[in-house]
Amino acid sequence: MIKKTIIIFIILFSLIFSATAALAKMVSVVGDNVNLRSGPGTKYSVKWKYGSGFPLKVVQEKGGWLKVEDFEGDTGWLYQKLTSRTGHMIVKVHKNENKKVNIRSGPGTKNKVVGKAYYGVVFKTIKQQNGWAQVKHDSGLEGWIKRSLLWGF
Repeated sequence: MIKKTIIIFIILFSLIFSATAALAKMVSVVGDNVNLRSGPGTKYSVKWKYGSGFPLKVVQEKGGWLKVEDFEGDTGWLYQKLTSRTGHMIVKVHKNENKKVNIRSGPGTKNKVVGKAYYGVVFKTIKQQNGWAQVKHDSGLEGWIKRSLLWGF
């Protein structure tokens, strides 16, 4: 009986932990040239600058600052008020290649290609369905991209 209870506890703990990891908090940058710092405060050096909409995963929170990680694995600190919960995604494939991903008129490869995007291009997320993301670029271009080609929320 005790062995069965322990096994059930381990299974429940594993499910709760994996669900929590899957629901990691994501944010996007509000504003252009927003500083990613080496620590939680303005006295820390600037490591990188992000543009509006850039999606980030929150790793830690401390006194109004967020430790974040980007799609390339870079980490640093961002002032929380310079972030939003508005979903954005970034093209994560074809780094250092002259290849683009297709942006389609609907969620599927049989739909017409309405545009293309390079690695690192940021889009606002409209919705997601069946492994596809409907996205919109600041230029006004809107369409669907295979979800596995994108990083963000």
